[in-house]
Amino acid sequence: MPHELDTPSPPEPPVRVATFEQLDVHTAYRLWALRSQVFVVEQDCPYLDLDGRDAEPSARHLWVEVDGLPVSTLRLLEDDGGRALRIGRVATAESARGTGLAAALLRAALGLAGERDVVLDAQSHLADWYAGFGFAPDGRGFVEDGIPHTPMRRRG
Repeated sequence: MPHELDTPSPPEPPVRVATFEQLDVHTAYRLWALRSQVFVVEQDCPYLDLDGRDAEPSARHLWVEVDGLPVSTLRLLEDDGGRALRIGRVATAESARGTGLAAALLRAALGLAGERDVVLDAQSHLADWYAGFGFAPDGRGFVEDGIPHTPMRRRG
């Protein structure tokens, strides 16, 4: 009988990475629709998601697809004059939550970061989850759109 340690881990889902210029219009539309569904509709935070940073030349969009449709995404931006990277817009479709897709995206983003610091503003109820990836609180918490956030940093 196999032991729990003998059970192979499921393979990482394929993570797609693209700059704004590399995104086809259908994928871009679906990524932003997913973000709007999660942040604007589900979390009831009416805000301007399209803030101009998606199109920055150094921005990277990461996502995972199921049946050809994006179901989890995040955005990776240069921060602090290029000395750090910023993870943001982490969103997973309700139907895909709890399946490890956001974790796969985070691992891919950290791989792209290399030795640079990585910062993010975690929704505070997820701070422990981010801590599992090496992030630590880095500054005073704040409330944005009615949701408590914790600034966090992972040193490179």
